[in-house]
Amino acid sequence: MQGVDPAWLPDEAFRPIGTRRTLIRGSGPLVDTVHGEVAEACGRFGGSVSRDSAASPEPGPYDLVLELTGTEGGETYTFGRGDGPTTVTASGASGLLYGLFHVVRLGEAAFHGDRQRVQHAPALALRMLDHWDNVAVHPVMGQVERGYAGGSLFWADGRARGELLGRVRAYGRLLAACGINAVAVNNVNVHEAEAHLLTDRIGDVAEIAGALRPYGIRTHLSVTFAAPMVLGGLPTADPLDEAVRAWWAEATAQVYEAIPDFGGFVVKADSEGQPGPFAYGRSHADGANMLAAALEPYGGTVHWRAFVYDHRQDWRDRRTDRARAAYDHFVPLDGQFADNAVLQVKHGPMDFQVREPVSPLIGAMPRTRLAVEVQATQEYTGQQRHVCWLGPMWSEVLRFRPDGVAVADLADAMVAVSNVGDDPFWTGHPLAQANLYTFGRLAWQPDADPGAILDEWIRLTFGPGPASGLHAVLDGSWRTYEKYTAPLGVGWMVQPGHHYGPSIDGYEYSPWGTYHFADRDGIGVDRSVATGTGYAGQYAKAWAEVYESPDTCPDELLLFFHHVAYGHVLRSGKTVIQHIYDTHFEGVEEVEAAQRVWAGLADLVDPARHARVAELYEEQLRSSRGWRDQINSYFLRKSGVPDAHGRRIY
Repeated sequence: MQGVDPAWLPDEAFRPIGTRRTLIRGSGPLVDTVHGEVAEACGRFGGSVSRDSAASPEPGPYDLVLELTGTEGGETYTFGRGDGPTTVTASGASGLLYGLFHVVRLGEAAFHGDRQRVQHAPALALRMLDHWDNVAVHPVMGQVERGYAGGSLFWADGRARGELLGRVRAYGRLLAACGINAVAVNNVNVHEAEAHLLTDRIGDVAEIAGALRPYGIRTHLSVTFAAPMVLGGLPTADPLDEAVRAWWAEATAQVYEAIPDFGGFVVKADSEGQPGPFAYGRSHADGANMLAAALEPYGGTVHWRAFVYDHRQDWRDRRTDRARAAYDHFVPLDGQFADNAVLQVKHGPMDFQVREPVSPLIGAMPRTRLAVEVQATQEYTGQQRHVCWLGPMWSEVLRFRPDGVAVADLADAMVAVSNVGDDPFWTGHPLAQANLYTFGRLAWQPDADPGAILDEWIRLTFGPGPASGLHAVLDGSWRTYEKYTAPLGVGWMVQPGHHYGPSIDGYEYSPWGTYHFADRDGIGVDRSVATGTGYAGQYAKAWAEVYESPDTCPDELLLFFHHVAYGHVLRSGKTVIQHIYDTHFEGVEEVEAAQRVWAGLADLVDPARHARVAELYEEQLRSSRGWRDQINSYFLRKSGVPDAHGRRIY
């Protein structure tokens, strides 16, 4: 669309297809989408496309054949090239669409040399984005909660953005091209205006679903557990009440009447003030199963978020531990959830910090379907004002083996909180597009090399010119951000509320339960079984033993699991206090170096894109210096231990 950044689908990415002769076999709406993509590319670059339908196709030979071989659906496709044309075959139309984008990713390489026919199938059947978009602008959280890329793509002035549905379709195109197949279109914190999307405003949701459907994206909706009271006038939302169950069944039937391919509901219940089954003495399985029963006749799924904890705890009570909460609440319910209920678990036990252990809930519920939730929007990782590519973090999570099996193999779905808004660059920071792309590709193939995905995104988005410089800028950016912010897994230390910038004691005396316990002698949270909160014992035996002792705990998680002296020696040979000083100086230096690299790419990058990133680097450098100076000064004053290198600490 004019004026909107093409992201990883610029016209040039379609040149290898657009200069060749293509034959498309098959029919249906998604095959029409495939044909439209190829026809547009051919119109631009001089190639040709034919369809094998009632009319005879243009005589061959063809360079590319895209063939739908069945009607049963599915996302699997087979790609190969021998003596004849490059071929993509799929038994489902979605597979043919994904196969087309596979050819786009390969570029010219798709049309040269012999390539054995290989079947490609997603490891996870559902790869979803949760938009925290509000229909009406919230007085505190604004149009998009934790949104750093402008307003909502979907909503404006209290209704669906009809004038921008073309852009929603373009968004669906970008998502399909990286493997994402589902979107929840509103905030998990469901306010009054959003609640009505379920009933009298379902037409607005149907409009959005219609814009996403041509690219195989199914639409989901966040709903409030209290909907029977808020919308239906019932005196209760008790999940075992027959009138409540009947209300949900009728409301769900009306949803599917408006949106026959509707995906299902997303629910945040009994969490941070949201209503839930606890009010009626019922379990979370009771609540989820009620909604699952309403969705089951239509093939829908309820995603029930496991983000449930006491947000009014007493900071004086060191035995209460927010990290324990999800495991304590949900493990006793294993096996009690319906087959079409998915428990959506944050990848770490806290809240998307720059460094956390993998949640012990993943792997502890073998009889429950789980979705692993990550955060593409950079709430705690620079808010899309800082370069922070999260691919390495997510890859570490997906490869982690809680008890001999990788997280990716334990999950039924992967979900990310979206980082997209109505900004011309989609994600505010142009380089934050890499996080969205990487999420989609890792959700499709969790064991993929994130560095190779990064190179793929760079090649598609920027072409070959700035590849090495861009890789250098992005590849280490997560660890750079970690260096100049909260150290060794302790987390937080951010400004309360908006979560941008340093505030070392911002949550230290807070009812939200996020503490570092720094004093004159040491820092960290004792989560051991022997002397602390017992959280370490929630892991399978092998990991519980690793995390239990500061002598075996990985350095990067030391302060998450243990309270240690400033003089505690890490595996690097440095003391904790010297590590804090060194990494915070190093982090700023690495931002300065990345800024210089970016400046050197000015002639290789679109001027508008380069200018936006250059401006944001100024803010990242300012902020990183603020983090460095506040963290180092705080711990110098706490510990009384000077920097071994004599650098200036304020």
